[in-house]
Amino acid sequence: MRRFARTLVTAAVAVALVGGTAGWASGDSQAAVTGPPPGTAAWRADTVYGRSLPDPATAAPREVATFFAGLDDTARRRLLRSHPLVVGNLEGAPLPLRYEANRLAVVATGEARYASLAAPDRRILAFDPRGRGQVAEVFGDLEHAEHVSVIVPGSDNDAAGYDARRKPTTGPAGMARALREATGTGTGTGTGTGGSVAVVAWIGYTTPVGVGLDAADGRLARAGAVRLARFTAGLDAVGAPDPVLFCHSYGSVVCGLAARHTDARDIVAFGSPGMRADTAAALRTGARVWAARGPSDWIADVPNVEFAGIGHGADPTSAAFGARRVPAADVQGHTGYFAAGTQSLAAFAAIAKGEVR
Repeated sequence: MRRFARTLVTAAVAVALVGGTAGWASGDSQAAVTGPPPGTAAWRADTVYGRSLPDPATAAPREVATFFAGLDDTARRRLLRSHPLVVGNLEGAPLPLRYEANRLAVVATGEARYASLAAPDRRILAFDPRGRGQVAEVFGDLEHAEHVSVIVPGSDNDAAGYDARRKPTTGPAGMARALREATGTGTGTGTGTGGSVAVVAWIGYTTPVGVGLDAADGRLARAGAVRLARFTAGLDAVGAPDPVLFCHSYGSVVCGLAARHTDARDIVAFGSPGMRADTAAALRTGARVWAARGPSDWIADVPNVEFAGIGHGADPTSAAFGARRVPAADVQGHTGYFAAGTQSLAAFAAIAKGEVR
């Protein structure tokens, strides 16, 4: 009975502590945005040259890629103009078409908070204005990259605040820029067309807000894992290399649940509260699993338990978990892993470039 009571106390502490990057504010329960993109009903009712369009809810990304490969430019552009929100979020659709579709979709919202995403030099790979909004942006040349990395962020990230001012190497876009710069293959502005590494800042799921039950349980992570798995299948469908997933904080919970459903080459968890698995082997992935935690990262104070759905399980940096360790002795706080000159950033860059065997 005493042990059971201790477990309850630990679970309660986990509820109070597990969170994201915004600090210690109280969290609000979020409704996960799931399913096909807005405009799907009109898309399903449409045809092109008498052919039905692939159902965004059921068609595999490879089917989508095959469908678009069979269209001429006139048909593609007609679908782009008629259904920008669907084309822009349709895994397997041609990348340049998605960039243009999302520019149109952003402009169509008429909302000032999204306006910067429509700039001509941005490569917005996904944009969904529902809820707090979801967005994915490419830094580098995803069509021709030899290596691809995906930043999967934690709490307090959404499309509405994506372009808000932050410290330079924090937030999904800041991490993506820093990683690309560290690989030596671009300026990190997203405008370069050369280089061997492309990085995607992916806010493709509904993240928790602040500290609360959403951050301590796996409901939003489970919904996010489905979307992440489909996103990586979309990368595969357009011929991109198997990605490296860089998973921060609650994002590592998403990655842990998605791991066996992705073709990731490497999965890197940093600042992680747990991956909903007892060991790296339990993730059931062919990817190499890495973990990092800085000495002053407050995530170390989160109890590594999972009880009645609360908490995210074992510490990925523990020896028992079995992940490869990423050096992080000079990392400051919970968001300092991509700071210039850190051991962690140098290691991340080597992993992103496939230099570590």
